[in-house]
Amino acid sequence: MTQITAALVKELRERTGQGMMDCKKALEASGGDIEKAIDDMRAAGAIKAAKKAGNIAAEGSIAVKVSDDNKSAVLIEVNSQTDFLAMQDDFKNFVAESLDVAVADPSLDTAALIANRESAREALVAKCGENVNIRRIERIEGDVLGAYLHGNRIGAVVSVSGGDVELAKDIAMHVAASNPQFLDPSQVSEEAIAKEKEIFMALNEEKIKGKPENIVENMVGGRIKKFLAEASLVGQAFVKNPEVTVGKLADQAGATIVSFVRFEVGEGIDRGEEVDFAAEVAAQVAASKK
Repeated sequence: MTQITAALVKELRERTGQGMMDCKKALEASGGDIEKAIDDMRAAGAIKAAKKAGNIAAEGSIAVKVSDDNKSAVLIEVNSQTDFLAMQDDFKNFVAESLDVAVADPSLDTAALIANRESAREALVAKCGENVNIRRIERIEGDVLGAYLHGNRIGAVVSVSGGDVELAKDIAMHVAASNPQFLDPSQVSEEAIAKEKEIFMALNEEKIKGKPENIVENMVGGRIKKFLAEASLVGQAFVKNPEVTVGKLADQAGATIVSFVRFEVGEGIDRGEEVDFAAEVAAQVAASKK
């Protein structure tokens, strides 16, 4: 009998997409023969849907829960292959239950939550035939928190000091809508500023050609000032009242914006080549009839 090593379990997990314990049990039953373990799992239907694990899941849902005292919150993203599945009750229930688990145990980071929910995830994948992944969670704490969800695709949480929940919620709505990259200009790196300057110079090469250096510096300075306002939350015009900036809105309420977090479904995921999921399903159905 081949020794059941962690490396062997890991290889089987990577090849089948199944949970660690399921892979270990399959290897024990097969005497450590990985090919036989795969055949046995396939015969049992265990990896029929798990092959979806290699498919890109870039759709899905954002969910958030704020504590009753508005001092802590959890933001979560769960991905699916299609937005159709994201609207189905089975997927919604999985997201809600995963969020509840994360809220109930503050010690769970993303990896621990994924491990905790693996059996439920596998059951959902087997039922729906799509890849499903818990991608990330974020825990936020502060004096006063406000959250906003735009449908199931964008979620934001804002922490303020000296303000109230309604102010925090308003600013969270703004964050969801405007997607600021930084809290205030002091957080913008020199690298980001240098890159913006480089872009400006390249786009306006003809306009600045032959102009005195001080004029060019003023033009660049104006663009950088605008860039800092556009990229920084406190400098952006408030979506509900463009006459004031978000920073001024907080000042008027005697509050300070401490931090914000924004999740958008699928952001940053390399989708690779676009896949026609309906065509993929049709092909599988056709193959099963042969």
